[in-house]
Amino acid sequence: MDNAPHPGKPHYRTIWISDVHLGFKGCQAEFLLDFLQSTTCDQLFLVGDIIDFWKMKSGIHWPQSHNDVVREVLGKAKRDTQVTLVPGNHDELLRDFDETELGNVHIRRQAVHTTDDGRRLLIMHGDEFDSVVQCSKLVALLGAHVYDTLIRLNRYVNWVRRKFGFPYWSLANYLKHKVKNAVNYISNFEHAIAHEARKQGADGLVCGHIHRAEITPINGVLYCNCGDWVESCTALVEGDGGDLQILHWGDEKQALKSSVDVLPETSGEPVTRVA
Repeated sequence: MDNAPHPGKPHYRTIWISDVHLGFKGCQAEFLLDFLQSTTCDQLFLVGDIIDFWKMKSGIHWPQSHNDVVREVLGKAKRDTQVTLVPGNHDELLRDFDETELGNVHIRRQAVHTTDDGRRLLIMHGDEFDSVVQCSKLVALLGAHVYDTLIRLNRYVNWVRRKFGFPYWSLANYLKHKVKNAVNYISNFEHAIAHEARKQGADGLVCGHIHRAEITPINGVLYCNCGDWVESCTALVEGDGGDLQILHWGDEKQALKSSVDVLPETSGEPVTRVA
């Protein structure tokens, strides 16, 4: 596939994004569009909850920025990027199209990616290992309502922060990691999905679902979560040689304010590798 780097744009071998939630008012579509237009890649994986069909049942919210994101992804798929969609629980309707291709986008319930250094990564959204989603959709929907309230409050908090020149900050993410039960839930989720990757013979995995970007080894498996585009605006990227890194696009944009329109080629969290 001919996907030569564009001058001034960082090029990655692979990009993973998840939990965009197009159709939800809390979606940071403008940030995501800027990220997609500012980078190039050979492969783009959409790791679930890209469109929030759950939220759209109670009313359609689809501004132009959401439409622009879809057009940008389809444009990449048509031109020079292999795009694979792994549906999540909020866009589970797309799971009916497993092993099909829509608009040059490959739909897979699960996928396997081999990094440049030969590691096999299992790719799934992760809701299969969320006992709340699997056992009680009513409880999951109630939790989603509380989450929506936090996201609306978060918009006001960040409006004030912008007035004082502070970068984007997630109130929902902060509270989630301060609550003991939430921390225990995240740990249990990470270990359960890492166990599944090991059972399938993979060296690591990439998932989303819990809106917490991280790269960490768990029991001999490399656990990678690409985060979300509601709270943290993060992506997982693979560079040449198979190096994996989490990009925080809010931090990237803040750094750009003091630069001369040159996007850094590397940023974000340290790379974690499996020996």
